[in-house]
Order: sequence, then structure tokens, then C-alpha cells
Amino acid sequence: MSFFSRSRTPDEELPMSTTAIERSQLTGNYTIDPSHSTLAFVARHAMVTKVRGAFNEFAGTFTVDAEDPSNATAEVTIEATSIDTRNADRDAHLKSNDFFAMDEYPQLTFRTTKVEPKSDSAFHVTGDLTIRGVTKEVDFDLDYTGAVTDPWGNLRVGFEGRTEVNRKDWNLNWNTPLDTGGVLVSEKVTLEFEISATKDA
Repeated sequence: MSFFSRSRTPDEELPMSTTAIERSQLTGNYTIDPSHSTLAFVARHAMVTKVRGAFNEFAGTFTVDAEDPSNATAEVTIEATSIDTRNADRDAHLKSNDFFAMDEYPQLTFRTTKVEPKSDSAFHVTGDLTIRGVTKEVDFDLDYTGAVTDPWGNLRVGFEGRTEVNRKDWNLNWNTPLDTGGVLVSEKVTLEFEISATKDA
């Protein structure tokens, strides 16, 4: 069974279109659809709960080589000012020099450096993540969630993944101690992403 022609179990929902996608059709360039994708993060707050947020404005492209998936590449640009944690004061603080310093560094970027196929539907991805002008290598597992022809005739593919990073690696150092011990914001942050992309014509 090929990664690019993953079979579907009886309990799985049918895609928007049941038109079969041939392996050869997957090779090409893709543009991420931000309206159907999510770039999110989770950090622990006050040691007792978690705060979730997302970046609402981003753009990205990637390439797929169905014959040799290790040739895949991807680039993503994220607008720092689009950070959204559902709290205006917290968002303003995250945009300030204490965190993302968005006036000086308005964008975050990611670019792959290596893609390792692990199975028909799983990959290990390594790349450079740049925040506040600091570039650090990150790696994560990425799962292929399928390919369909959508109602508008686009060949659409999906991927999802997550990883954990230490925000201090990018000089996101702000914190404040708690009287009961610990700190207000965790250093460890979980990054979560769900990607929907359409093949370029």
C-alpha cells in the first residue's frame, strides 16, 4: 500500500469527493489554504492550567515527490501580529518586546531541511524555525491525513503534526515567579498544526 493511496477503513468518514487519487497525481507544488488550516500553540499558565492560542495569518507552500517523499520541501511565513489567545491584553503582551517584539520582527518563518519517510503515512521533518531573528532547528512527526478532489475541482491534501519546543531558545525569556513556587508561563510550548493545501495548477 502506498502512502499516497492510503486505504480507508469502513469506520472512517468519506472525503468530500470519492474520486480515486492516483499516486502520480500527488507530485507537484502546493499552496497552504489558511482558511482550512491551523497553526496553534499551547503553554502552561500559573503551573495549573493551559492557555491555547493560534496565529491567524500565515502563508506557505510545499512540494511533493510521490516517487521519493524525502525530496519534499516546505516554507511557511507567519505574521506575528496575528497571534490570538482570545484575550486582548495577553495578545498585546505577546506582541511586545517581552515576547515576539513584532515591531522589529513582524514575521516568523519555517523552512524544511530534511524529510524522512517513516511509513506510508508518517514522516519525520526537520527544519529551521526563525523567531525574533533567531534561527533554531526543530523536528517533528508529520502524519498524512489523505487526499481528495474537493467540490471546486482542486486536488487537496492534508497533514497534521505537533512538537514541543523551549521558547527561551528564541529569546522569549519573559517570566515572573509565583509566591507559591514555579513561574507564570511555562518555558515548554507545544506547537500543533493541521494543514490543508491545494495543488497548484
